[in-house]
Amino acid sequence: MSYSKKRYFIYFFISLFIMIVPFITINNNHLLLLSFDKLQFHFLGIVYSVSELYIMPFLLIFLFIGIFAITSMFGRVWCGWACPQTIFRVIYRDLIESTILDLRRIKNKQKDIDYNKKNNQVKEYLAITLWAIICLIISSNFMLYFVPPEDFFKYIENPVEHSFMILFILSITLFLIYDIVFIKENFCVYICPYSRIQSVLYDDNTKQVTYDHTRGGKVYENNVKSIFKLKEWKNQEECTTCEACVKICPTHIDIRKGLQVECINCLECSDACSTVMNKFNKPSLINWGSTNKVLNKQNISLFTKKNITYFASLFLAIFLAFYFSLDKEDFLVNVNKTTQLYKIKENNIVANNYILTIHNTQDETLNFDIKVLDEKNYKIKRFDNFTLDANKKIKKVLIIETTKDYAKSTNNISDIDIEISTLNKKFKVTKKISFIHP
Repeated sequence: MSYSKKRYFIYFFISLFIMIVPFITINNNHLLLLSFDKLQFHFLGIVYSVSELYIMPFLLIFLFIGIFAITSMFGRVWCGWACPQTIFRVIYRDLIESTILDLRRIKNKQKDIDYNKKNNQVKEYLAITLWAIICLIISSNFMLYFVPPEDFFKYIENPVEHSFMILFILSITLFLIYDIVFIKENFCVYICPYSRIQSVLYDDNTKQVTYDHTRGGKVYENNVKSIFKLKEWKNQEECTTCEACVKICPTHIDIRKGLQVECINCLECSDACSTVMNKFNKPSLINWGSTNKVLNKQNISLFTKKNITYFASLFLAIFLAFYFSLDKEDFLVNVNKTTQLYKIKENNIVANNYILTIHNTQDETLNFDIKVLDEKNYKIKRFDNFTLDANKKIKKVLIIETTKDYAKSTNNISDIDIEISTLNKKFKVTKKISFIHP
């Protein structure tokens, strides 16, 4: 199977996966959702409030190290095989323009559309219209990662009340139309910073699109084309100089010149070369392989010192994300002292006032209670049980008093533990607070 067909299958499954992820739920929680409306982050069916995102830094670390590791080992495989920019360009250029509307030759991606040809302008307007509809679907699906589907379809029934969401969707739609139709592959060449980063991460063991000049011959010497006709070859070089690899390149480069920042590892050039070389019963002169393997004929192990370091870093990031996810609280409690440090009452009893902010992060209504764990020395003077609806916040006043003469205390500040729990003890959180004495 050609690389192009493999890429199309991968594009299809990636697109399908991205489209259905917002609709996947585990125990009524979403697989992946960052809700700005409810201030929640759903990850693998677990809900985190934005104020308890313990795992987010480690997930971001995993993402960035993962990008570096993949690039170092497999080159720009992301660009050619998973990047939305590349997938969208294939949909618009290869599917809509080439296959459906027959506006361009699919094997010559460097030739612009001839708008002087009859009906070509009408077809191009039709292509833009079809792509605009697809962009609207893409933008709406992207919004589902921030607004859950059950809310999204209610919101679009009242667009005036949710104008920001509608404007956001339309803005993304217009950007995708302008990017894919007018900027084209120039986004990869001039705008995307990833192409500049990749050259720093490459070495001779990195898999990349490599022209085998040991078989085909050196077409370029010092970045200058040294041959133009097949008859000029002298040492049985196999390249026919048919330029098929050049014509099909979406970023308009000649891979025979060597590694270039414009290359996105789509391997269209390898498929084109395979088609030509198969006529001579020879393998393609362009392969996806490292310099050491393709040119130096060396067998390279994936477990080099550099790659092992990447693997260890990725494992550590995942381990820390899992470890800190175990600290997830069933509900959120924030305890703050009031401006009055303490109050001395009769019999030298000392009282401290606190403000409790409690956030019910569960999807059910909870009835809360509170107690002091050190009941011998402290007691709660003021706090009433209360009921809090799902995903709601409330502020409550808490007053704690000493049970004996404060003068017997040897410390000006004591640490005491309080336990906030639901009445059925299903959920509970223990907090350490400071109690101030004279």
